[in-house]
Amino acid sequence: MNNLLQAAKQLSDYWSPRVVGQINDQYVKVAKVKGELVWHKHDLEDEMFLILEGRLRIEYEDGHYVDLEQGDMHIVPRGTMHNPVCEGECLLALIEPADTQHTGDEVTEKTVSVSRQLQGFKTEG
Repeated sequence: MNNLLQAAKQLSDYWSPRVVGQINDQYVKVAKVKGELVWHKHDLEDEMFLILEGRLRIEYEDGHYVDLEQGDMHIVPRGTMHNPVCEGECLLALIEPADTQHTGDEVTEKTVSVSRQLQGFKTEG
């Protein structure tokens, strides 16, 4: 059994998600975030954010945004340009297809490869 909040609290790096579970072809990830990531989109995948602790804003290219607090969930539709932003520290869980690239169509110094996100993950069985 995984405790998502405890797993997220153990992370040391911001914007560096870690895989903590897998269901079919979806990864469950936790992340510790602060500041902003980068404007990006995932052409083929929806992305689900679940706030475990803190607050997160998902900004959209058309100027609207969604503010999320502990316990809130939000799904960013595939192909939608977005940017996660938070003033303070936020712990979150993500559920997305296993081959989803961290920053989608944008590659920056904050981009974390899927293989790095898998470090320490052991499948059950």
